[in-house]
Amino acid sequence: MILQRYLARRFLRQFLVVAGAFVAILFLIDLIEEIRRFSPAGAGLRRVAGLAGLNIVASVYAILPLITLLAAIALFLGLSRSSELVAIRAAGRSGLRIVAAPVVTALLLGALLVAVLNPIVAGTTKRYDQAAARVAGAATQTVSLGKGAVWLRQGVPARTAGAGERGGQIVIRAGRASPDATTLYDATFLVFDAETGPVRRIAAQSARLSQGAWVLAGVKEWPLGAANPEAGAQVLPGLTLPTDLTAARIRDGFGAPDSVPVWQLPAFIVGLERAGFSALRHRVWFTTELARPFLMAAMVMLAAVFTMRPMRGRRAGVLVLGAFAAGVGLFFLRNLAQVLGEAGNAPPVFAAFAPPLIAALLALAALLRLEDG
Repeated sequence: MILQRYLARRFLRQFLVVAGAFVAILFLIDLIEEIRRFSPAGAGLRRVAGLAGLNIVASVYAILPLITLLAAIALFLGLSRSSELVAIRAAGRSGLRIVAAPVVTALLLGALLVAVLNPIVAGTTKRYDQAAARVAGAATQTVSLGKGAVWLRQGVPARTAGAGERGGQIVIRAGRASPDATTLYDATFLVFDAETGPVRRIAAQSARLSQGAWVLAGVKEWPLGAANPEAGAQVLPGLTLPTDLTAARIRDGFGAPDSVPVWQLPAFIVGLERAGFSALRHRVWFTTELARPFLMAAMVMLAAVFTMRPMRGRRAGVLVLGAFAAGVGLFFLRNLAQVLGEAGNAPPVFAAFAPPLIAALLALAALLRLEDG
């Protein structure tokens, strides 16, 4: 047990050192990119540094498996060069028992990071998007899910009838939507003038998104500026409202799956499917997050296959490069499986858990063959 605690502490120390180095490097890279992006908008260094600080959390979280791989390589290299591996084996400890402590530590560390860091990443990602939009002066579009309803907000073209010449906004509520986000059902449109407030209310049985316009069917319209809106209401067979929305913008308006905290993802998926949208991307992301601790543990096992042995001369460099190549290959295989899952070509559970499970089994077979005869 003392040996296991020692190895776990050594692995955690290496993980923190590697993670700190990556934080510093990625922050400088992102700072330069933010300066290049927002310097034309007149953003100062303090604001740009704040944007880089918000963005760096998601960048580091995305490469946690690679950080784990490098930490494991550094751990086993250190144990080999100090001859501690030889001493541990001389004491009768097998190779699998040496690997067990870092693997379990990586598994528990991964579970902790998913539980704690994932919601932080979701929050900083939203803050970064909002801050970047403010700095760039871009108009924002809101898409959200209420209980049994879809809510959208869009800008109003300046010459839309009833909105005056000053433009404004349209708030849209729909009972549900088609999976491709091109048709809304049981929809209500509230047209707001930029200065006078709500000017029109339109209820429609359906609203189909065409090129640059909503095509409404089964329409009833109320002029909210009248003394008695109900008396001035009109029932129309159809109506067309200009819009700058597209189906892709509506789907993207819910945000990337990683912008939703992992604890809220199950309820978000249920709400998305209840509203009629496809939740496949979010379901695949959720299972991928559940599999992240196992991916980190598999990275430790891959590093052990190549570096948990006496390291001398050129052979050491070749083995380290082999460990890094195997880990990078697993990382990209996991990303490929995630893409296949999002495309519907693989079940979400298979896409998330198959790559780390296969890598762990292959690494275990190699360790049994190389370390324990």
